[in-house]
Amino acid sequence: MVKHIILWTLKEMSDSEKESVKAGIKEGLEGLKGKIPGLVEIKVITSGRLASSNADLMLDSTFESEEALKGYAKHPDHVAVADGKVRPFTVSRSCLDFEI
Repeated sequence: MVKHIILWTLKEMSDSEKESVKAGIKEGLEGLKGKIPGLVEIKVITSGRLASSNADLMLDSTFESEEALKGYAKHPDHVAVADGKVRPFTVSRSCLDFEI
């Protein structure tokens, strides 16, 4: 199994815009469950952020294998969410992939 963790920082925008963007990212990415081979679990954390944080939201996902993670990266449904709901609104992205 492989964990794929992403932290994003959003671009400058109003609090209400941030909440809308976070909801769209959550809906889009969590909606990929059952559509991508090898994707075991996917959740986006958008709330509960403490003041000590330096990121706005987190993706926590699990894949059957490293090959499944590579397939996810280029899967058309994932690319559509990334290009339409994530990349236009983020200023930074950190990734940690590891075997469990």
